[in-house]
Amino acid sequence: MRTDPERLTFEIQASEGAARTGRLLTAHGPVETPAFVPLATKATVRSQTSAEVAGLGYEMVLGNTFHLMLSPGAERIEALGGLHGFMGWERAVITDSGGFQVFSLAHGGVADEVKGRRGAKPPSDEGGGHGSVLEISEAGVRFRSHIDGSERFMGPEESMAVQAALGSDIALVFDECTPFHADRDYTARSTERTHRWLDRCLAWHDEHGPRRQAVYGIVQGGVHEDLRRRSAERVSAAAVDGIAIGGTLGRDKEEMRRVIDLALSHLPRAAPKHLLGIGEPDDLIEGIARGLDTFDCAVPTRLARHGMALGPLPESRFRFNVRNAELARDESPLVEGCPCEACTRHTRAYLHYLARAEEMTGLRLLTAHNLAFTEALVAGAREAIGAGSYDSYREAVLGGAAPWAAEAAGS
Repeated sequence: MRTDPERLTFEIQASEGAARTGRLLTAHGPVETPAFVPLATKATVRSQTSAEVAGLGYEMVLGNTFHLMLSPGAERIEALGGLHGFMGWERAVITDSGGFQVFSLAHGGVADEVKGRRGAKPPSDEGGGHGSVLEISEAGVRFRSHIDGSERFMGPEESMAVQAALGSDIALVFDECTPFHADRDYTARSTERTHRWLDRCLAWHDEHGPRRQAVYGIVQGGVHEDLRRRSAERVSAAAVDGIAIGGTLGRDKEEMRRVIDLALSHLPRAAPKHLLGIGEPDDLIEGIARGLDTFDCAVPTRLARHGMALGPLPESRFRFNVRNAELARDESPLVEGCPCEACTRHTRAYLHYLARAEEMTGLRLLTAHNLAFTEALVAGAREAIGAGSYDSYREAVLGGAAPWAAEAAGS
């Protein structure tokens, strides 16, 4: 780890067990932690304006290096003021490396893994990729663009160059995200290659990167204890400003939490820690309890696109289907007590109609609700940790209390 206040500072403000609150100070302002980070995959949080996202209380969004490189292109975004100027977002931005998306072309995405659609075996170290991936080598990855079929290449230096052009406050190093079904030998080789790519990312950034852009390393190692330990120790020893936990985290939530615990046990307490791609309500509550500071996930926006609303419903994975017929004449709020516009100004019946009709207004309202619910969840966690009542808050939320009710119960 390095200490460079010009790039990033992180101050732990309160703690309760492993859970803590803090302030992440970036070149574009502070981020109060623990915090959820909405995805602005293609320079927009789906269906919301930047002002609306800020109005919901969010202080950082995540841009997708892979997608923005392919369209509209890093050069165009750089010429138009970087991501901040391009999308009119004045607060902090973190960019992923593109590694997850590139390797998903070969291995399949998270949904494939969860649903058991394993597809082909992982590509070999010397090439012979699958699908859109043409070759994985020490240099990087050759693949075909899903937009126009052109052959493209991304390696550590290319990923860092794109993120430099995007002008994010925090850049993530280029890594290989191996799938759960990769065997231990492949995972070990992949993790070592990720460490070599870490060195190349840092070397490029040291020479060419924006002076105020921070860099996070990524802990890999699959579900294997020794590989996670080695990766955590290797990343911690590098000149990074923060640490992300990535890669496959297991078959189910129980194994995921075990793997997270493994990684965290070998990371420095003072480092800001980000969990990549995880953000369901119970995952946020459990991750915060373990000492994680920031999270990103597509859940709030993806669920809205499928007519699903987040709510205090642990028995149904904290969600319900707004399109269900029994809501057609329901005059109650979407979620009682929620301060968002969907809940304070409209009924379940109206939102049911919009969702069934696939009206854009319905998508916008459901997205705003899901983001508001998620922000209320982490804001309540910050309040509870500061008051020394996080254990009570955690128990209440996991038991089915809404964040605003759980916060009151824990105080």
